[in-house]
Amino acid sequence: MRRIPLARPSVSQAEIDAVAEVLRSGWLSAGPKTVEFEHELARWLGVRHVVAVNSCTSALHLTLVALGIGPGDEVITSPITFVSTVNAILYVGATPVLADVDPVSMNIRPGEIARHVSPRTKAIIPVHMAGQPCDMDEIHEVADERGIPVVEDAAHALGATYRGRKIGTLSRATCFSFYASKNLAAGDGGAVATADEELAQRVRRLRFHGISSDAWKRYGDTTLRNWQAVELGYKANFTDVQAALALSQLARFERMQARREEIAQRYRRAFEPYEVTFPELPGRTHANHLFVLKVGDRELFRQRLAEAGVATGIHFPAVHLQPYFRRRFGDLSAELPVATLLSQQIVSIPLYPDLTDDEVAYVIDVVTRTLEELHAREVGRVTAVRRTALSHEAVEA
Repeated sequence: MRRIPLARPSVSQAEIDAVAEVLRSGWLSAGPKTVEFEHELARWLGVRHVVAVNSCTSALHLTLVALGIGPGDEVITSPITFVSTVNAILYVGATPVLADVDPVSMNIRPGEIARHVSPRTKAIIPVHMAGQPCDMDEIHEVADERGIPVVEDAAHALGATYRGRKIGTLSRATCFSFYASKNLAAGDGGAVATADEELAQRVRRLRFHGISSDAWKRYGDTTLRNWQAVELGYKANFTDVQAALALSQLARFERMQARREEIAQRYRRAFEPYEVTFPELPGRTHANHLFVLKVGDRELFRQRLAEAGVATGIHFPAVHLQPYFRRRFGDLSAELPVATLLSQQIVSIPLYPDLTDDEVAYVIDVVTRTLEELHAREVGRVTAVRRTALSHEAVEA
């Protein structure tokens, strides 16, 4: 039986050679390769500053610290996201405020953001779910007139565009992920993209203990360099091993994105009759990090695909339904009806550049046959209910 994983990083000989070169260089931690990657990603995005860190979670956390957000403050974000988005808010002692999502995109709704803004709101974190950009003009309209910074969670959205502009160039800060399953995979890691020089400099200090000089600047040359711990910081630096992977991935990123788009379009055409896909919205380019379906009997759907050797995932069970957050904030299901319903229906199928055409065809075949089965079961259930109702009417007559 075939085995098709949900995700697989695309690693070429170029990545292997680049890592080997760093291993031979004698400098493995944050150093010149990290700086090179930051410059190259900033150039590719068209943004002034990129600060590489050890995860997107750290990127969000350090950005909130750099913005001075802390206890007593509120940060509005989406319930359909990985728990790390909300964790980063809690790390700084602020209160996460969850605003419901749009059923067509799974993204946070600007109107819901506006409804939740209070005098304590100090940031808004929209999440570009699966790689589909949020309604950024409307979000900025809510934020800018109130002087609230927008920090985009773009863990899924490297390569996406909104009204002709790349995600990473629209807001006060944008946070990316380079986790092993992401579109640009460095094993792990993240970055903050920003045009704000002061914010970038502070995140650079915060990522390495609040020290005024990076390690490679202190030890990587023959000049005498002094350093000082100027504020409380963290251990969240990127490494040159990761940067070597990331630079090689960036060099062929657009080719990998083109393949993702090709696969995603094949899926959309195949599944359109079943009304289970989330459409691409006008005025934006989808990064196609995930391909998410919305199905009724999700457990049976996943069981059938597993029996055929096709892996699936759930992206994501809504944050407010997770045990820890339910204990801490109570049951928010009634306040977040769309996110609550979607959390019971969404399921992701394999999407990555190294999927072969034959594997894509196989996934389409398995998914289509399973959707047909689910449809037949639903028709049978509805028919049985109608027959029961008619029999009751006959007895009463």
